Amino acid sequence: MLTRGFAGGVLVLVGGLVVSTLPGSTWLMGLAPLADLRGAEAGRMAGLSVVLLGLGLVAASWLSLCRHVAVAQGEDREDALSLVRYAAAVWSAPLVLAPPLFSRDGWSYAAQGMLAHLGLSPYEYGPGAIAGLPVAEAVDPRWMLTVTPYGPVPVAFGEAAAGLTGNPWVLVVGHRLLALVGLVLLAWAVPRLAEWSGVDPALASAVVLVSPLMLANGVGGLHNDLLMVGLMAAALVVAVERGWVAGAVLGGLAAAVKLPGGLVCVGVALVTLPVAAAWGDRVRRLGGVGLVSVGVLLGLGVLTGLGSGWAHALGVPGTVSTPLSATTLVGGLLDWISAALGLGTSPATFLGIVRQVGTVATVGTVVVTALRWRTGDRARALEAVALVVGVTVLLGPVVHLWYLLWVVPFLAAIRLPRVAAAGLLAVSTVFGLVAPMDSSLHDAYYAIVLGSMIVAMLVPLLLLTRRSRTRIERIVGAEWIPVQRPDPPVLIEPQVEVGVMTPPTSPSVIRPPHVPGAV
Repeated sequence: MLTRGFAGGVLVLVGGLVVSTLPGSTWLMGLAPLADLRGAEAGRMAGLSVVLLGLGLVAASWLSLCRHVAVAQGEDREDALSLVRYAAAVWSAPLVLAPPLFSRDGWSYAAQGMLAHLGLSPYEYGPGAIAGLPVAEAVDPRWMLTVTPYGPVPVAFGEAAAGLTGNPWVLVVGHRLLALVGLVLLAWAVPRLAEWSGVDPALASAVVLVSPLMLANGVGGLHNDLLMVGLMAAALVVAVERGWVAGAVLGGLAAAVKLPGGLVCVGVALVTLPVAAAWGDRVRRLGGVGLVSVGVLLGLGVLTGLGSGWAHALGVPGTVSTPLSATTLVGGLLDWISAALGLGTSPATFLGIVRQVGTVATVGTVVVTALRWRTGDRARALEAVALVVGVTVLLGPVVHLWYLLWVVPFLAAIRLPRVAAAGLLAVSTVFGLVAPMDSSLHDAYYAIVLGSMIVAMLVPLLLLTRRSRTRIERIVGAEWIPVQRPDPPVLIEPQVEVGVMTPPTSPSVIRPPHVPGAV
């Protein structure tokens, strides 16, 4: 199982060198075999096939790991969480040195850090300002002239890294290591969050840390979203264990990566209030958490010298249309119907309206949840975060595959109905497999057709066969009973009457009663 997952990661790395965008100046582009593969339609088809085969191996290994963890007993159960964390390290290892996979965002991160290092604010200039440098060679053309919407944490990291090297490959590896900090935070926080809801910590960790969705988009894609959600999960745990101020600080750090990370502050406030908190106490706690998190966000901008120019760039992601955005699909459909009926509306009229309605609904959900949700209940606070983050993703004007990383850690840590839990496994599988079908395949018609056919074969094989359905049923049907260790024996010294000789005896032992389900 572990070996198969590692082999899958190696195949993703090898195939990714063929299908991913690389800087023209990198030494790999001078290798004739690789250049021939990348320059031919058949070569790209072969590379894509290798990637999808690797992701298929990862998905099969992941589902087997989830089943093993779900039904583990005895010593296997005690070691399950360590096994999951070990699998996350082993399966991620081949991807650490890979170029940004299935998205060019990593190259943009490197270029934005170089801009800051050269004294050009990435909140005022796009990577096009350094178009002559190797670090900008692989940036997606659509983002060459746009400023960054990311907060000061990743930009300051990129600036520091650019002060050490100008090699674009080394810079993106550095950003991947930063993203992996988020994976480490999730490995620490998710088991604790799962215990709040009575969910198996090892199984929740397996669903989050080593899924195809995580390895393809979080680790391979090295998106800032992984660091953001790691800080969000840690903020909830720290709020309970160290107080609301510490939780709010981490919430501010999450927002300083990407602004939606600040949504966790709703959960920080709810979980640290007493049960049935009075209205005034609720408002004061929300205000305090908000002030601390905003102070951290703005303070980092001052300390790093980057300021808060990211606020002017928050609309940049919305300049593209993605098929995963429900509001974009509905708005686009209404515009198409309007044009077909000859209503005379201007292009994108309904698109703008539906997106605005989605934004209002999202803000309304956040406000109502903050003001009306149950307080002082850890499981309910976790559900509140899952709700506000899930609605933000669902109704967002633009939704990429890696945005699903925002909500999966919180969904995996709450007690879901069996159908919903099976759906979470299916979504994590499918959206991991389709990750390679990205913009780098534009104009590669045959590669797209071949990739679609392979995905269409892998999905039923992994999810719909009798064996796969049985495996998923065992995963979602497993009941977790906390491991209870018996108390140590109580030693009672023998009583010795004065003047009476008694033979030496062993201390009597009183053992606690057997606890059903105890190990």
